Amino acid sequence: MRLLHTLLVLFAAGAIASAQRLAVERLGNVTGLREFDRGVEITATNARVLVEVITASVVKIHVTRSDRFDTLSYAVVGKPLAIRPAIKTNDEAISISTDSLQVLVERKPLAVRVFDRNGAVLVEDDPGFGVSWAGSHVTNYKVMRDDERFIGLGEKTGPLDRRGNGYTHWNTDFFGYPSGADPIYMSTPFYIGLHSGSTMYGLFLDNSSRTRFNFGASNNRFSSFGVEDGDLRYYVIAGSSIPSIISSYSYLTGTTPLPPLWSLGFQQCRYSYYPDAQVLNVARTFRERGIPADVIYLDIHYMKDYKLFTWDSTRFPDPKGLIKKLADLNFKMTVIVDPGIKVESGYRQYDDGVAQDMFLKYSDGTLYQGQVWPGWCHFTDFTLPKARSWWGEQFKGLVTDGVRGFWNDMNEIATWGQFMPDNILFGFEGTGPASHLLGRNVYGMQMARSTYEGTRALLKNERPFILTRSGYSGIQRYSAVWTGDNQSNDDHMMAGVRLLNSMGLTGVPYVGMDVGGFTGNPSKELFARWTSISAFTPFFRAHVAIDNKSQEPWSFGERVEQICRNYISMRYRIMPTIYSAFYESSQTGMPVMRSIAIEHPFDKNVYDWQYLHQFTLGSDLMVCPTPSYERYTRVYFPSGGKWYSVHDDTEFAGGSSSIVDSPIERLPLFVRDGGILIAQSLVQSLQEKPTDTLIVHLWPGSATRRTTWYTDDGATYDFEKGVYHARILTHDAARRTLTLSPARGTFKPHFKYLRVVLHAQENAAAARIGSKEVRLESTQHAFLGGIQKFDPLGGPSDNAGLRVHTLTLPLTSDEMTISW
Repeated sequence: MRLLHTLLVLFAAGAIASAQRLAVERLGNVTGLREFDRGVEITATNARVLVEVITASVVKIHVTRSDRFDTLSYAVVGKPLAIRPAIKTNDEAISISTDSLQVLVERKPLAVRVFDRNGAVLVEDDPGFGVSWAGSHVTNYKVMRDDERFIGLGEKTGPLDRRGNGYTHWNTDFFGYPSGADPIYMSTPFYIGLHSGSTMYGLFLDNSSRTRFNFGASNNRFSSFGVEDGDLRYYVIAGSSIPSIISSYSYLTGTTPLPPLWSLGFQQCRYSYYPDAQVLNVARTFRERGIPADVIYLDIHYMKDYKLFTWDSTRFPDPKGLIKKLADLNFKMTVIVDPGIKVESGYRQYDDGVAQDMFLKYSDGTLYQGQVWPGWCHFTDFTLPKARSWWGEQFKGLVTDGVRGFWNDMNEIATWGQFMPDNILFGFEGTGPASHLLGRNVYGMQMARSTYEGTRALLKNERPFILTRSGYSGIQRYSAVWTGDNQSNDDHMMAGVRLLNSMGLTGVPYVGMDVGGFTGNPSKELFARWTSISAFTPFFRAHVAIDNKSQEPWSFGERVEQICRNYISMRYRIMPTIYSAFYESSQTGMPVMRSIAIEHPFDKNVYDWQYLHQFTLGSDLMVCPTPSYERYTRVYFPSGGKWYSVHDDTEFAGGSSSIVDSPIERLPLFVRDGGILIAQSLVQSLQEKPTDTLIVHLWPGSATRRTTWYTDDGATYDFEKGVYHARILTHDAARRTLTLSPARGTFKPHFKYLRVVLHAQENAAAARIGSKEVRLESTQHAFLGGIQKFDPLGGPSDNAGLRVHTLTLPLTSDEMTISW
């Protein structure tokens, strides 16, 4: 009996201890308060909370259980502005307010509510949970309204509206990932919440550990976000529009610098092109076939035994000579550079890196080794400033050889086995060490940073091009991003569009996917459709895995080649529109490729699976991706005016849907009411000069549209010194006027003439420039060439173009107004 009693006591004690270990602990009540210039520091029963105003519309909320607030952030570069919020306290709550928002902190228990300037609740803690800990994991539970939508989170598969789903941020090498996989390569823990018909806010969780978001997955009570390690630090952004929220987020995390113009052209890649004769043959074939292109890639087979910063002297005996021959054909070269440094005595980067203590270590001080292409490797600790500088210096040889594009792959970190130990330590700017739990998600971003800063320094005033597979919030400051090892099928092509739209919503504008799919062999129709869609995405590259069939545009027969040539050529013709959109992005953070939700966030049709792939390139050109097997596509035309088909100027009413033709050679493309497209003559490379006539296409309507035309030398950083040319184009469609503002900047553009092309305006006969009346010309125009019948006896094109009115006049830097 005594034995049984003893066992029961021990069991009960164990159960109590277990319950204590598993207990969920909350913040508790407010027990202390300290005010400072930008906010308040609060002491609670079980933690401390910092509420700090960053700008009038952005507030940081920082929760910690340690004795200090962790201030290191790889994402945030925007500094707090000189704003003194109004702080009021009473026995029930603490209020911190600006002209744009109010934070109300309830005292018992501590709970946070954020309001907009009109007093509407943006986001608030769930009253039952608030901020809670389960062990070291901390989660913030928020009230989820019945009509609330959640968009964003960056490189996440699934629908545009994230409600009903949960997501994890943990950078993962996922070869051939399914179209619904999560997580994959990149972490951007920022989303936009929408509710109550007009209320919207942004929320950025700045913690680089594994983070989780729940938008009503497996529950109907709350949304939540949480971290596995470190502090809970998040920012709430108040805004009256999606662009204003993206702009504020971009103030925090930075914008994309203007890329080299050549990097916006078509880029051809495969795993792998070798030897050098094959590389030259591919380049020459593009020129012979009249398919515009600017970049050729070298994958890992250019290296000696896959060792970084080396050349295989058998396959590439004269790399500098090869790059010179490519330059003569107006091609740039981009090479892959993975993070793994082969463990091999006598290999310079290995010996030097070990001697200078540049590599990641285990917690016992020994160097970490992981296995990748070269075999066992060490990995540079990119979270240390000295290691970033060292890494950047290693590019000197490649830069001297003439390489101008640098492709950072395998940087999640990817190693064979895909299970890096958590006891690997990262330097974290000398504030560390931090474990793999905190270091993993920022590793790829800091590698891209090291590559960008190093090559920029080596190239002096010339812009490098950096491409990365992995990243974290802020990656846009250093690199373009592609969506990794996708599959060759329609499902993946459409999923890729959703990924790119979502990445744009989270401040990462220079994005793209591998045309044709990396794994597998696409059908002729799939490659043609994928090329036509990607011609309107910011980053445009075809890529394919080893042992798969070739995926150059001519590899699928004459008809597909002509379709690809048409859409690639259209991209080159509208490059002034694309480059100007990149300029806008560099200033405001607005994506180049824009989800329709950006301008129509409360239109339920935008979230319908039929329409959520639609996007605009810049502000006016709507692209409607459709699978390769669909010959008719239902398109939604958002409200706000009419829409016009790019192919034939057919008119569609806004706020309606319609089934349109979508044969494989005809991707549905539309321009909105009063829309503006800026174009130039066709070139085979963006390193060539077009003719001296700038072309502005205008569509009718009742709206007034504005866009900025921006140009510079496309190659250097002289624009930072004011050497650029920018002017605002205002099209008052109701009054039929086009006004060009006076030019800003000192750059002298190549264009000497302006041609205005009026679409769907048959009754236009004359134009007026100042007091001078000029007769309009009637002519044929087509953005896309026709598709030949490939009859042995020859056959006519199936696209004769459409009738437009045009006017050509000298282009000056002064204000110009044209009416018709």
